[in-house]
Amino acid sequence: MNQDEWKEREKIYACWLCNFPNIGNAQLHGLSESLGGPEGVYRAGREQWGRILTPKQVETLSEYTEKWPPETKYREMREEGIQLVTILDKEYPERLRTIPDAPYCLFARGRLPAEDIPAVAVIGARECSEYGRYVARELGTALGRHGVVVVSGMAKGIDGISQEAALEGGGISLGVLGSGVDICYPAQNRDLYRRLTEGGAVLSTYPLGTPARPQNFPPRNRIVSGLADVVVVIEARVRSGTLITVDMALEQGREVYVVPGRLTDRLSDGCNRLIKQGAEVCLSPESFYEEILQLRENKKENKIMPRSRKRRAEEPPHTEKNEMPEDKAAEKLPEDLLEVYRAIDFYPKTAEEIGQALPERYRGQMIPCLMRLCMEELILQVSPGHFCRRGETHRR
Repeated sequence: MNQDEWKEREKIYACWLCNFPNIGNAQLHGLSESLGGPEGVYRAGREQWGRILTPKQVETLSEYTEKWPPETKYREMREEGIQLVTILDKEYPERLRTIPDAPYCLFARGRLPAEDIPAVAVIGARECSEYGRYVARELGTALGRHGVVVVSGMAKGIDGISQEAALEGGGISLGVLGSGVDICYPAQNRDLYRRLTEGGAVLSTYPLGTPARPQNFPPRNRIVSGLADVVVVIEARVRSGTLITVDMALEQGREVYVVPGRLTDRLSDGCNRLIKQGAEVCLSPESFYEEILQLRENKKENKIMPRSRKRRAEEPPHTEKNEMPEDKAAEKLPEDLLEVYRAIDFYPKTAEEIGQALPERYRGQMIPCLMRLCMEELILQVSPGHFCRRGETHRR
């Protein structure tokens, strides 16, 4: 048996072992290391399994093995376009090898990117504001355009928006699931799931067929941060799963960046608190990209990364790269519509407040302009008499 044949045989038994649902990550490592790899575990039997597993687990594994033909199941998995990568494989992501409790295996549908490509985890609120949607899309597009891998959880809100934008920008994205890799969750992101398999990959540490359960997501979050060089947070409440990911990122030695928000905005409470605690600040997609490159360069040279606050203090104020770009959808608007549009931001304003921000000559035309902007899907009426910009209008 040559080396390639041996590796393929090990994959067959790794598929058997990693699809067993009632086992923890540390036990997977323990069995593989003590019994000579996945096939050794399969051949070992109850007595040797019992050195690592509980009696109940041994009984369950024995019953599972009787009903689970390794070669047939492995072939079925591969026919579904799913691959299995274990920590013993050279294809295993190097960033993950160094994190605490590195996952023994990853199920993947799609193609894992090369290790030398920078990767950023973009995370944030599911129920995000229009401002959050806008920033997530601008950041995802810029990272994708620059060839940076965008890692996230494929969730509703910030996660999915940033990943869609990265793909539309011509980049690569990885979606880390809290279910089996053969299950799309949430179901509304099925198109994103498909696109990720074509322009990156969807990954999971959970056995095939595992439904999305609440307890699956905190462990999943450590994979999101572990696959990235840097984590950036766009909108997070004080008590949120996003901040669990931040804690894990810090334990893994990852740099954390935050998009700041208003003091009165509850969706930004978590972000603003992180800034107070010393997180870096993301001022614009372009300046953030430059800092990622500098961070990677310093790590290669084994230098200490200078605090980005110090770098920002040395930059001239109001430089172009620190400005959020004008919404592309508004570039060709007539002058009256453009003036009204510029008077509106991502936080709802009353018609009276919008009128006060307009030059006097446009105030008489304000209501018709607001209606036209709503029809053009550039703004939306969030409640009677209150308007804000839409977060994804520049896709038009």
